[in-house]
Amino acid sequence: MLSYPGVTMAYKKNGECYYRAGITYQNKHISLGSYTTALQGNRAYEAALFALRENQYTLMDYTEDMALDFEKWVILMNFRDNGIYIKNPIYLRTNYFIYYISRDTYFIFDTDDLFYYGHHKIMIRGGHLFVSDYGMQVNILSRYGIKNYAVAGRDYRFINGNEKDLRYSNIEVINRYHGVFTTIHKSLPCYTAKIHIEGDYLVGRYPSEKEAAVAYNKAADLLIRSGFKKNFPVNYIGDVDEIEYAKLYHNLRISKSIRRFAENLLLKSEKERN
Repeated sequence: MLSYPGVTMAYKKNGECYYRAGITYQNKHISLGSYTTALQGNRAYEAALFALRENQYTLMDYTEDMALDFEKWVILMNFRDNGIYIKNPIYLRTNYFIYYISRDTYFIFDTDDLFYYGHHKIMIRGGHLFVSDYGMQVNILSRYGIKNYAVAGRDYRFINGNEKDLRYSNIEVINRYHGVFTTIHKSLPCYTAKIHIEGDYLVGRYPSEKEAAVAYNKAADLLIRSGFKKNFPVNYIGDVDEIEYAKLYHNLRISKSIRRFAENLLLKSEKERN
């Protein structure tokens, strides 16, 4: 059997043979992947050899015939150019880093997030970005205070227009609470709260975002007490203590349409019981 540098034979549990490729660079052994043939493994090894030791390639010189995954290529290039081995496809730049999902799909982050994304792999599900954290899929936008139901352009925006630039300075959160929107009413800015029942119902318009968020909670509570079967999300207002929240909750008025809908639910429920 021919011997290929950087390639070793291994066996699966069912006895099937496969080949592992790896290379040692700066006293660290780096796995390059598993292959069905020794020749494929050797091609991956040679690509890594020329990139790391011969310094013949740049990050964007990658081609699929190198037999290396692009993710592994990014890891190798970053280790060579920046002297830091990171297990995820991250390439360091001055004051920021790029996380590559593929050659054409990437995202820009602040260096403050390097430790987190160095240990959490980004996945895409339904157009949303997730990481696995303690066994749960967590939307990475939650790190910016953006809720899962938020809509780009309405609830948050990218200041420079680049949706791939996820640096904190580039993200502006417009609406932080469920059912709360920044609007203009009678030529004045205000916060409008709406709740979805059988379509969107106006809860009310309020001078502050916190008041609109509490009003939404109050409307949801009223509907649930009246027998409406829906699990409404609850707005959590972190910088308001229990006493202040209770005062707001008591004093805030909600629209007649919501109150009337709740009253009709109660009347319908009473008729059904009788």
